[in-house]
Amino acid sequence: MIVEKKTKPMKRAKTRDKTLDYEVILLAAGQGKRMGASRNKILLHLIGKPVISYSLETFLNDPACKHIILVTQEDEQDLLTAMVKKETKKKHCPVTIVPGGCERQYSVHNGLKMLIDPENIVMVHDGARPFVTLAQLKALHRKVVETRAAILGVPVKDTIKRVVDGFVQETVPRETLWQIQTPQAFYGTDLMAVHEQAEKEQYLGTDDASLIEKYSSLPVSMVLGSYENIKLTTPEDMLIGEAIVKRKRS
Repeated sequence: MIVEKKTKPMKRAKTRDKTLDYEVILLAAGQGKRMGASRNKILLHLIGKPVISYSLETFLNDPACKHIILVTQEDEQDLLTAMVKKETKKKHCPVTIVPGGCERQYSVHNGLKMLIDPENIVMVHDGARPFVTLAQLKALHRKVVETRAAILGVPVKDTIKRVVDGFVQETVPRETLWQIQTPQAFYGTDLMAVHEQAEKEQYLGTDDASLIEKYSSLPVSMVLGSYENIKLTTPEDMLIGEAIVKRKRS
């Protein structure tokens, strides 16, 4: 038997803290009525590929993302399954496809039930926001580890007025106003608890952070996003999206 001599002590491999990984609920079950399209807006092509592919690719390229839960319309599951197989060919992040609900909040709740580990961090992202970046994901990730609840947003730039019945009631000071984006990040147990409470009371919030604000004592931290992290809602937004893709590629 030959024994190889070790001239240097072996370095102990660094172990990754799995509590810093996260799962993401990627919402793709919207109707997109304001887009005026004959199909789901996340399937519309934006410079050569479906809208949903952009954010899906971003999460697949983040080493901290360990599970993607894609929430879809039931009649689009086969189509999206084929798309996911193509996108994940050389990736090791599992993707679970689940049906959505009639409201965004119900879709998130369906996604929460599919978490691998509810103790993990979970991000919730709108599939119609294709331009979130890895840098924004990392900043949001750092903040949620610190505070347990964190969301992306940008300061409001326009003058905001409160209008009732077509008449201006007041000009709202914009210094403290932010336009909220996604992803929003929480711990799975915290988000599941407030969703279950909202379901009991039949309460619909405007976003996941609003449920945390209403049903928990957790302060929600704000992380600076980007004015390019737009949600594609109308045909005009698609034109802006095309311009953003062209600028990024150039």
